[in-house]
Parts: sequence; structure tokens; C-alpha cells
Amino acid sequence: MLERPADCRRGDDALARGAWTDAREAFEKALARRETPEALEGLGTAAWWLDLADLVFESRERAYRLFIERGDKAGASRVAVWIAWDCWAFRGETAVANGWLQRARRLLDGEPPCAELAWLESRESALALFEDGDPARAEAHACAGEAAARAAQNTDLELLARSLRGLSRVASGEVLAGLNELDEVNAAIVAGEMKDLVAIGLASCYMIAGCDRVRDYDRAAQWCARLKAFSAKWGLRPLFAVCRTQYASICMWRGTWPEAERELTAATDELTASRPAMSADGVVRLGELRRRQGRIQEAASLFEQAGHHPLASLGRAELAYDADDMRGAAEQAARCLRRVLPNNLTDRAAALDLVVRASVGAGEVEHARTALAELSMIADAFATPPLRASSSLCKGLVARLSGDVDAARRHLEDAVDGYLESGAPFELGSARLELARALALSGRPDAARIEARRAFDLMTELHAERAAERAHQFLQSLEGIEAAKVPPPALLVDPVLTRRELEVLRLVADGFNNQIIGEKLFVSEHTVHRHMANIFDKLSVSSRAAAVAQAARRKIL
Repeated sequence: MLERPADCRRGDDALARGAWTDAREAFEKALARRETPEALEGLGTAAWWLDLADLVFESRERAYRLFIERGDKAGASRVAVWIAWDCWAFRGETAVANGWLQRARRLLDGEPPCAELAWLESRESALALFEDGDPARAEAHACAGEAAARAAQNTDLELLARSLRGLSRVASGEVLAGLNELDEVNAAIVAGEMKDLVAIGLASCYMIAGCDRVRDYDRAAQWCARLKAFSAKWGLRPLFAVCRTQYASICMWRGTWPEAERELTAATDELTASRPAMSADGVVRLGELRRRQGRIQEAASLFEQAGHHPLASLGRAELAYDADDMRGAAEQAARCLRRVLPNNLTDRAAALDLVVRASVGAGEVEHARTALAELSMIADAFATPPLRASSSLCKGLVARLSGDVDAARRHLEDAVDGYLESGAPFELGSARLELARALALSGRPDAARIEARRAFDLMTELHAERAAERAHQFLQSLEGIEAAKVPPPALLVDPVLTRRELEVLRLVADGFNNQIIGEKLFVSEHTVHRHMANIFDKLSVSSRAAAVAQAARRKIL
């Protein structure tokens, strides 16, 4: 990269300290004196941090043209890579983004290794992994980027490339080596070895993404706390919003669902407003949270909103499983699996887990065994407690379907122990219920009752409504159980709604909004809102539909 013009230094200094508005003003003043591609490039960067999409495209496209007119291929390629990212993030234009990437590569053809080539290879690596699900191609680009960055003596881009290589290795099954590389890069960030805020933010997010893929949530929590503090300090809103969706997965896994909801709602709202093409990840994760809560219609709507996101397809398959449509769930999960490359082990693991569970539910033991063999291989390769627990659960279900009840019990006990070690209450509750079924088949109703009650208590505490109902129904089905002693599935004590709250809830059930309810009851809309808040609290729900459904089940209405 050529030395920056003197009239850009003030803007560059502002960018370096994260003062995005100051940087914008400085570059605009520089452009008022004379138009240079460097000042336009700087203005585009400031606008990018400020979420000003129109200004981003206008500045960078003009900068690109001026670099081309000057004959500066490196500068033009650098900006072209940024425009490619912008087309994908702001507009979702993958074909246009690809065109800009190919143009950047053409401009660098025959040029010696440089920082611009390292930047191009890193973006190609990220797209290969996140868009195409191809960890082998992603790793190849990352290695090329690292070599170019080292030749250019650019530490930021070298470490960014290494973080992508680490994430690619995790995805392909080299978990320990990949996570070690990600740990090292993020240690360098904490030590202050990296200066470029974009590279820092991306490398940190790749760390969390790697943990999320193998469900190493203890490691993710440690790094995420540092990343959140760093992002807040520097105002890294775009990168912070993406990372919040991944952090929410940690909260979901650990059972802190209110925090997960806050993180997902905030991140999704921010990305929808500023970078709509990047919002699907948050939307689909919120859908998964709703599914676990038993808010099925909301979950289905969110999965539909997420479009072609891979997790949305898997989410719809999970909804079919929850509805006891085992054949449909197995077919949808297998369809998801066919779209995942064989070397993308992290993405395959989740689909395989569902294929096994649904195939067992449908009585298709051979299909279940085939999927289980691959899942077991992946779990052994990853060697993380959550994936081992997933594999053990599936082994237990297949053994139970095959008639080997004792083996089923042992595997399901291992699953319970694994999820207990992992701190995953929802998965633990599900495993305890399956263990209870195996114990009942073994002629041990007392032990089955204990495990089922533990499952019920876990799901009740989480407010996982449908899962609690399943545990409740199984408890009632056990011989010798006194059903009257088993509490209802959502709350241990029925709530007491006031007369006015019942009136409000009945009008909600009739489909009226707060304004109309207020008019009918001759109270203010604010008063109706307060009544709804009390109803939500008493029923332990967070939506109008869930409140009506809960009240109907308990015959409150």
C-alpha cells in the first residue's frame, strides 16, 4: 500500500481510535479541498462503521474508479474486496459480490504477494466457509492469505488469516488444533498485537463461531466476555451485533433464556436496520429459542422469515419432530444433510442427531444406525462433552428400538452425565426423560419415576412448556403413580387472575389489540398494557398467544 496523503492523516487517526463521526468529518473536509481515492476510501470506512449504506457504496465505488484511473491496481483491488463484502452484507447480492471478488483477483494477477492479496484471500475464505460450507476450500484460501500477509509483513492480516484457518480446521474435524489456533490469535488480540479494528472484530467472532460449532461453551463464554467489552469500548456495532447472536447460543445452551432473548432481539433489530442480509442468523436462533419454549407458531414464523438459512431448514425439521411427525422430521433432516459437504463435520453433526432421533421414532432402525455411525465418528473426533452426550443419547435410542434395553439404559445414563457436565439443562431434561422410558421398560418404575420427575422439574424451571407436558404425561402413564400428586406442566400452582385481567384476556382471545380492548373496557391503552404484563407474569409466558393457550389449558378462561 502506498503512503497515505497528508490530508487524510486526521481521518486516519480518527479511524484508529474508533471516532467514526470525527473520521467522517475529516475525510469530507479533505474531499472538499480535493478529491482523492484515499480520502474516499477513508470516508467509506467511516460510513461503514456508522451503518450509512448509501454513503458506503457511493464513496467506495468512486474510490475504485479513481484508483483504476491512476493505475493503482492494489488500491483498486482493496476497495473492490470491500465492495464485495458490502454487496453481501447490506444487500444480500451474492452474485454481485462474487463479481467484485473476481475483479479484485484479476487486478492482482501477476502482482507479488501483498496485503491486498491477503485481504482478498481472507474474504474468500470466509465466504467459502459461511456461504458454501466448504472448510477445505476455506482453509486453502486462509493459508494463501497468511502467506501473502507474512510476505507483506502485515501482522493484522496474518492473524486474521490464521483465525480463519483455525475455524476451517474446527469445521472439518481437526477440533483441538483449530481451537488452539483460535485461542492463540485471540491471545494476541488481548495482548495488543493487532491494531486493525476490523481484523480484530472478525478474528474474535471466528473464535466464538468455532466454539459454537463444537458446543464448547465454556471456552466461548471466557472469550465472549472479553469481546463484548472490547466491542463496546470501540463502538464496533456491526461486528458486535453478529457476535451477540453467537453469544446467545451460549445463553440458550446454559438455560439463561431471558438473556438469550435480549441478545437475539437486540442483535436482530440492529442488523435488520443496518445490514439486513446478515440478520437471518439472529432470526433463526430466536426461532430455535421459541421452539424450545414451546411457542411453536412463533418458531415456525421465524424459521420461515430466515429463508434459506441452513439452521432454518433444520429448525423446521425439529418442529416436525416435536409434532410427532417422525417420518417428516427424518426426511427433512436427511434433506438438510444432503446439502452439507462430507468434510463439513460440524454442520453434519446437528442434522445427523435429528436423523437418528426421528428415524428411531419412525421405527426405521437401519436408517438410524447408518446416521448414528457417522455421528459417533464425528463425536469421537471432536471429543467435546456435549457432542459425546448427543452421540450417547442417540446410541441409547437405537439400542432401545433394537430391544437391547440394558444397553439403552447405559448409553442414556452416559448422555445424562455428559449433559450434566456440559451445563445444558434443556438437553439434560430431554435425556432424563429418555432414560426414564428405558428404566420403565427395564421393569424399574421407581427409578423411572425419579428421572421423569427430574426432567419435569428442569423443563418447568426453564418454562419449556411442551417438553414439560411430555414429562408430565409420562409420569401419569407410569403404573403406581398417583397422578393427583403430579403438578400441572407449566406452573406448580395455578395463578389467580383478577376479574379485570380475565376480561382483558378474553378480549385478547377474541383477537382485539390493546387499543380496542381499552375502548371496550373504558380504560386507557396504558392500563391494558399493565394488565397484560401482570397476566404474562402470572402465567409465565411472554406472548399473547401463549397466554391464551396457557389459560385455555388450565380452564381459566
